[in-house]
Amino acid sequence: MPKDEAEKRILDALEAVVQEQGRGIGVPQEDGRLLRILAEGMGAKHVVELGTFHGYSGIWFCLALRTTGGRLTTYEIDAQNAALARRNFERAGVSTLVTVIEGDAHEEVTKLKDPIDLIFLDADKEGYADYLKKLLPLLRPGGLVVAHNIDPGRADPRFIEAITTNPVLESVFPSLGRSGLSLTIKKR
Repeated sequence: MPKDEAEKRILDALEAVVQEQGRGIGVPQEDGRLLRILAEGMGAKHVVELGTFHGYSGIWFCLALRTTGGRLTTYEIDAQNAALARRNFERAGVSTLVTVIEGDAHEEVTKLKDPIDLIFLDADKEGYADYLKKLLPLLRPGGLVVAHNIDPGRADPRFIEAITTNPVLESVFPSLGRSGLSLTIKKR
């Protein structure tokens, strides 16, 4: 249930994305709801998303960020997807909370300098270990790395090794949704 008109607009936009794009929205609704709860519960001020796609997961983050006073930086390599995501962010009324960066995120993330509270990985699965290596120094202690599509056949073994052998990280692989998520906290 929306708590105000702004939240109703966002939820309506999420529903419209589902109606227009069907199952091709990127993450299932239950995963989107989880992303919102994680970001809002931790008071996230800066969320970094790799793999904007149509903006569906980003809109869920924005539900949280509008209450935390935070912002989303999201990366998309495909210009058409980035354009569609921008339209969806505008429709949801959250475009002022979002910076969409087009281009190869492996190169573009090296330009980030601000601290990060939550990293959401939902781009090229074989790139997760590289993203982690580049972004982990910016992730604050207590910050989260949420990786999507971490299930047999899709998860990159190098990423799994990176999040399970680094003593600074603690990871769990909950059985949530249909998409196989991993949740990793930076302990220090």
